[in-house]
Amino acid sequence: MTAFTLDPRPASAGTAGATLEFRGLRRAFGATMALDGLNLTLNPGEMLALLGPSGCGKTTALRMVAGFETPDSGEVLLDGVDVTGTPAHRRDVGMVFQSYSLFPHLSVTDNVAFGMRMLGTPAARRRARAQELLELVGLPTQGGRYPRQLSGGQQQRVALARALALEPRVLLLDEPLSALDAKVRQSLREEIRRLQLELGITTLFVTHDQEEALSIADRVAVMRDGRLEQCATPEELYNSPATPFVAGFVGTMNRLPGRLSSDGALVDVLGLSRPVQGSLHGRDGTADVDVLVRPEALTVSAAPDGPAQLVAASFLGATTRLTLRLHGGREAVADVPTTHASTLPTGARIRLGLPERPVLIDQARNEETTA
Repeated sequence: MTAFTLDPRPASAGTAGATLEFRGLRRAFGATMALDGLNLTLNPGEMLALLGPSGCGKTTALRMVAGFETPDSGEVLLDGVDVTGTPAHRRDVGMVFQSYSLFPHLSVTDNVAFGMRMLGTPAARRRARAQELLELVGLPTQGGRYPRQLSGGQQQRVALARALALEPRVLLLDEPLSALDAKVRQSLREEIRRLQLELGITTLFVTHDQEEALSIADRVAVMRDGRLEQCATPEELYNSPATPFVAGFVGTMNRLPGRLSSDGALVDVLGLSRPVQGSLHGRDGTADVDVLVRPEALTVSAAPDGPAQLVAASFLGATTRLTLRLHGGREAVADVPTTHASTLPTGARIRLGLPERPVLIDQARNEETTA
């Protein structure tokens, strides 16, 4: 691939490897606390996904990096320099929006070159640079077209090329794939990850889609009500959630009835005793708790006296998801090999098992039972 640069810069302001840091960011909108003391650091060249439900503060955090929002308190630092009060156009960050935000009256080439034009880059250099970027994002022959002549996925590729045109120190992605259909979304997220790794640019990716976050990010920061719940690798986040909220938000999680031992170190669940992971989240002074278990962690076997009943099976290819009704009417799901699931008829009594490892617990919920 052809290497590209714009005007020479100091080594400290290179394209790749910038450190981005949030220090104690707070921002309230009326009575709503959008950010409540956010502390987070993105390592040089890292892609970090901010994940959480609507209203958790992830977009507010991203807009503070871009310079579109000002915190009530706290700082945003790039390579150790406080840029909290720096105007947006001087922050040296690139941003890709959910809605593409392309200029409809400009050609694809002119859209990509727009920022360079504003900086007074010579026309020949602008065109050459725009063509390099269009090749980079897989649109080498689309430069003469207009946004209305492109598909949604192609428009978002143009928006990405435009964001990269000025070689920003940090790339910001604000739910850039949410307006696309599933197949295009998967293809483009893989392309974004390829480009990010190839360029080595520090990237902050905001999304509410857990699959999106887990599939492409180096680390994922889960937010809730303006606070950071956990920041970890996708594997750690899924396998060792720090809080019940993270456990329930990331992936599918069963809530099985359990009862704590008197010292709170063990919990009885499914007739088995398991150690409790971490602190007793939501114990609320009672011994009755919910035990949080992933579907793939449950083992199932047919047993005439089993405490659960198989009520449905959903074929997923190599695995099958079994829906099981427990005593009292609560349901759970188990993901098992399809070859094993085929031996279990609907209505069969089932015995459940758990691995010999600590389990996460939460305050017991009152759930409606079914007959």
